Amino acid sequence: MNINIHALLQVLVMAAVIAFTRFLPFLAFPEGRKRPRVITYLGSVLPYAIIGMLVVYCFKGVSVVSCPYGLPELIAAAFVVGMHVWLRNTLISVFGGVAVYMALVQLVF
Repeated sequence: MNINIHALLQVLVMAAVIAFTRFLPFLAFPEGRKRPRVITYLGSVLPYAIIGMLVVYCFKGVSVVSCPYGLPELIAAAFVVGMHVWLRNTLISVFGGVAVYMALVQLVF
């Protein structure tokens, strides 16, 4: 099979799978029908659980016993929290935190 046709088929299959996963919730839970309690519960708790997992993942490799003792990570995390409390904008908080962390790692520590 030609490499271009193979790549095109791969892209088409991936697009179909992504479209299916995007449309599945609307097909399974149509508008006007009551959602099961477990789905409503998961919708309210999963965002916080995912954020908690991301925080643990981000800090898992930080060494507090060797230089720089986790200071760039701690400063960037404090910046993210401060920006989010101040502006209530997730994108600005996260992108600002990444920029602060990169500046600290590349220029300061």
